[in-house]
Amino acid sequence: MTTGATGRSDLRAPVIGAVAWAAALVALGLPESVSGLALGAGAAAVAIRRRRGLPSGTHLGWLVAASAVVASALLQVESVGTTPATELARQGAAVRGELLVRSDPVTGSGRRAPYVHFRATLLEVSGRGRQTRLRAPVVVVADTGWAGVRLDSRLRFAGRLAPADSRDVAALVIARGPPEVLGGPGALLTAVDRLRAGIRDGVARQPAGPRALVPALVDGDDGGLGDDVAADFRTAGLTHLLAVSGTNLTLIVGFLLILARWCKVRARGLVVVGVLGVIGFVLLARTEPSVLRAAVMGSVALVGMGHHGRARGTRALGVAVLLLLLLDPWLARSVGFALSVSATAGILLLGPPWRDALARWLPRWVAETVAVPLAAQLACTPLVAAISGQVSLVAVGANLAVAWAVGPATVLGLLGGGLTLLWVPLGQVVSTPAAWCAGWIIAVAQTSAGLPLAALAWDPGWVSLAVLTLLCGALALTLAEALSRRGVTLGTLGLLLVVMLVPLPTPGWPPAGWVMVACDVGQGDGLVLNVGGGSAVVVDAGPDPDLMDRCLDRLGVRAVPLVVISHFHADHVDGLPGVFAGRRVGLVETSPVPDPAGGARLVRAVAQRAGVPVRTVAYGETTTIGPLRWQVLGPVRTSYPDSDSPPNDASVVMLVEVRGVRLLMMGDEERPSQADLRRTTTDLHADVLKVAHHGSSKQDDDLVRGLGARLAVISVGVDNDYGHPAPSTLHLLGDAGMQVRRTDLDGDVAVVVDDRGRLRTATRMPSVRPRPGGVGGP
Repeated sequence: MTTGATGRSDLRAPVIGAVAWAAALVALGLPESVSGLALGAGAAAVAIRRRRGLPSGTHLGWLVAASAVVASALLQVESVGTTPATELARQGAAVRGELLVRSDPVTGSGRRAPYVHFRATLLEVSGRGRQTRLRAPVVVVADTGWAGVRLDSRLRFAGRLAPADSRDVAALVIARGPPEVLGGPGALLTAVDRLRAGIRDGVARQPAGPRALVPALVDGDDGGLGDDVAADFRTAGLTHLLAVSGTNLTLIVGFLLILARWCKVRARGLVVVGVLGVIGFVLLARTEPSVLRAAVMGSVALVGMGHHGRARGTRALGVAVLLLLLLDPWLARSVGFALSVSATAGILLLGPPWRDALARWLPRWVAETVAVPLAAQLACTPLVAAISGQVSLVAVGANLAVAWAVGPATVLGLLGGGLTLLWVPLGQVVSTPAAWCAGWIIAVAQTSAGLPLAALAWDPGWVSLAVLTLLCGALALTLAEALSRRGVTLGTLGLLLVVMLVPLPTPGWPPAGWVMVACDVGQGDGLVLNVGGGSAVVVDAGPDPDLMDRCLDRLGVRAVPLVVISHFHADHVDGLPGVFAGRRVGLVETSPVPDPAGGARLVRAVAQRAGVPVRTVAYGETTTIGPLRWQVLGPVRTSYPDSDSPPNDASVVMLVEVRGVRLLMMGDEERPSQADLRRTTTDLHADVLKVAHHGSSKQDDDLVRGLGARLAVISVGVDNDYGHPAPSTLHLLGDAGMQVRRTDLDGDVAVVVDDRGRLRTATRMPSVRPRPGGVGGP
């Protein structure tokens, strides 16, 4: 970007990048014939303009850039979509062949069993009586026996081809049996693999969190991070630290440049060091599209840090977007690409004026430390809201709190990993401070995510996102003036802290006349039955203590005379400490089948610490507490050898009566125990059904249809891996005439009985969606 005497910015290069991006989206979103017509029109316009001798102005540059990107997209779509593999995939052909591994295998959780998937280049395929040599991009799906295949290995496989979901892949390879390795990676990638292993070995003796985070910071290897840690990072606005980003490259290459300067390297020598550093980073983090994108954006950031950095940086950003889209038009649809470009643009365009404004009353280094994450966060806010459905209120503060630790953790993790290859104890000593820094980052993420109002839920619809984008644009234009004033800045910061630290009141919650609430605790059950006077019976506690504790706080529950644990899977018991937090608990009752043993031990340990007795329920017993009266209808037996999950079938089932309404509280019962319940309980009717096993497909149709219930409540997590609730179950409930309420869509669900005895529901959406919880039965 250049600035003239008027101080106005020249944004021609960034605009060309934006035009190229729009052209790529159009080319990939329209049929090839329409895109080809657009390309022809663009080429004709260029030819006419040149023939008439018109000057090559800005508009011509836009047209050329758009035409080039559209042409590249069309050529690549055509080359991928017309391979022999594509035709075989349409036929679902059984094939044999050879392929070259292009990415590390990633493990996924399937409904039946775990699997691995990775990208590859198909080199040879034999099927339908024909053998063909080719080079086609594919995605391979295989069992976990393929988890050890290495990048750049040549493999022989057997399996079948299926159509791919994306136009940048020729086919999906569903492999059968083990792979046959024909050749391993070359010497360079073998050395890189040893360094990656050295980085992991350097922190091998550290606690689990830092042991997983340091490799993620250095080279994007985040396979060891738990779902709860990743969820905390998302809420705290620190997700960029878990993936390969421009930040990683800036830190590593920046360290190499500092080291080179210390060694008296100057001028072109520094350029060589920088280029070698970028190449080394790409090899270390893998030569995948996301890594290449991160390397380019990181290089742009490095340019922006140099002399006349803002001007050069914005020009480099526009050119980088254009070049990346020419090479890989599918980046135009990549969320990671959009976030990288937005963050880099925010830092380059908004960072300097905000830094200068803050520098009027803060030291310059402090002003820069605040301005950079603030600019990046504001630029990315609409995109993050579209992806996650929330706007983080703690992101800037969390990024400021970890800023000092990210660099040492990254650089020392890399240095320690290299030294580990020479002598493991030395490498572990150097890596120890990196682990300390990683521990601090995790602590900040957990603390930030645990604040009462860490993030606001935001509807990802077009209208609300447009409003949010306008708000961010208004802030971008006006914030510099506000930041230049100490009183306004500190006052706004204080108000934001109060909002985050003090829970906002929830008018109308809990609703008058509530008898049961299904708490929004993620993928699990956390049910509350109202006794009155601030007391309630809790049935299961969900997977997360904090989420269960907050739900009870919202309901004003101060005493829990009884906790019922339907069975011992983690998604029903791990949140139990949250029930005990600051409340009087009288008794814990559990399933008679102590399986899994770990869950049973957790329940007894929590109760023992609080001095609360634990007993197992008995089939057929009745209990009355205040207005609640219930009978235990299950488990009918304590052994289910015919079950896919005996702990699920051993769930406690309660038929609760309160204020003239009957609620059937199912645990995670599956078909065998549901059939037992139907056979052993005569004239079973209920007004409300708490659907078994989070709405899984394993429902007894006759039981559900025979209840005569008017309302079905499903306690289920957002975007869970099990496909709950199953479409077949939702169809069954609808056919049975039940209104369905789900915690993943409605938040907390309250069953209400009004003064006239009429049944209705009320819901409360959370300010931030709950994070994924523990794993229950499959």
